Amino acid sequence: MTGSRMKIALISVHGCPVVRAGEKDTGGMNIYLLETAKEFARRGVCVDVYTRTHDVTDPEVVELAPGARVIHVASGPPETDKSDVYPWLDDFSSKVSAYTNFYGLAYDMIWSHYWLSGLVGLQLNKDWRVPHVTSSHTLAELKIRARPGEPEHPERDSSERRIMSEADSIVVWSENERNSLADIYQVPTSRTAIVPPGVDGDRFSPGNRLESRARLGLNGDKMVLFVGRLERLKGVDVLLSAMSMMRDPVDAKLVIVGGAENSPERQIYAAQAERLGISHSVRFHASVDQDELIQYYRAADVCALPSYYESFGLAALEASACGTPVVASEVGGLPEIVKDGETGYLVKWRAPGPFVSKLEQILQDDDHRDVMGQAARKRALELSWSHSVDGLQAHFEALTKKQALAGCGTAAG
Repeated sequence: MTGSRMKIALISVHGCPVVRAGEKDTGGMNIYLLETAKEFARRGVCVDVYTRTHDVTDPEVVELAPGARVIHVASGPPETDKSDVYPWLDDFSSKVSAYTNFYGLAYDMIWSHYWLSGLVGLQLNKDWRVPHVTSSHTLAELKIRARPGEPEHPERDSSERRIMSEADSIVVWSENERNSLADIYQVPTSRTAIVPPGVDGDRFSPGNRLESRARLGLNGDKMVLFVGRLERLKGVDVLLSAMSMMRDPVDAKLVIVGGAENSPERQIYAAQAERLGISHSVRFHASVDQDELIQYYRAADVCALPSYYESFGLAALEASACGTPVVASEVGGLPEIVKDGETGYLVKWRAPGPFVSKLEQILQDDDHRDVMGQAARKRALELSWSHSVDGLQAHFEALTKKQALAGCGTAAG
């Protein structure tokens, strides 16, 4: 099979690539879906992204690029939270099948994202008899191990074990994730493919730090940046505590970008900052579009990701591409991006003290920061979306060829 003829049904029940990242239930996965779909389309591969209708104003079909589109499926009330989507999965699967039947669509590959979509992928795999590749993005067992007591859907763990067992292949983002699947779910390494995400190095690029700060209305203080959803696993509480322990000469400000205005999560962290006596040094911003986010990365002296669990950490890669060093927890896929002591620092313990030490080393030495930023940029350019889709395309074509040789055939026209 040649890439020009490949057709992919990308299943993402709750994550829509045209919804802004950083808001509730959105993040790096949304960016990943958007960028990989566009890159596949650029190569002549057709990609249809099936996702729920999230707003009554959503058009049924949205073109992402020539050959790549989002198809909104009206399944359940649009305002349904991710945690309440599970009962609608059979309905979603049926409506995807009805849509493809009505328009005479057929695909060579099913690629599902997150456990909710994985269950849909298993059902469509039975109906269409084409390979089903899944990407978990996060796993319940790993989240619970990272932070015990983390609430989860009662069906999630058993569903993920079933998906890991029945999917034809699993795309993972790091060696750490591959090892976790082998240890926890007994998934043979032969059934996993390591293909890291990428970054647009032309778009996410270094700029003038002072000009970016002026553009954002920030003053000349040192700046620590956090980008991501405001949820417990992201470790914002650790970062706030670290900022309260900083030595006065550093005089740094923390800018937190993510979440919605007046969300309960923001109120929790704002209250923590108040208790710690650092409200004057903390600035919250709701999630922003990618062009504005680039300005935040450029304005920052350092980007901090104190996550308890992170499957990859796309914000770390975007910051690095902008020449901003990263201080991050040594978890998940972050060591794939942050080279300790070279492009930033990795912290083994999710505790404020170690983060204070590493952040201060960067904030107190401009030359050290600049050298690290240059190395971070160089590392980020090794992880482009083109390189990522090279790996995905090769893996997908090998799977479809294997199935064809086995006599199963494909449904593609």
